[in-house]
Amino acid sequence: MHIDDTTTLFARLRGHEAGEGVISTAIAVLIMAIIGGLMWLAFQGVFNTAEDRIQSEVESIGD
Repeated sequence: MHIDDTTTLFARLRGHEAGEGVISTAIAVLIMAIIGGLMWLAFQGVFNTAEDRIQSEVESIGD
């Protein structure tokens, strides 16, 4: 009888945590996507500024 009670307890505990890994993974993927998007925006800002500076320097050398 004790073995049946233990088995039932484990079965109930497993059922409550069935989706935990999927939810945690989804949250981690969402956070990484947001961080990646912010990094891309920063990257674009830095290189757009650098492009403008280079263009003005090239034009001043050409004059």
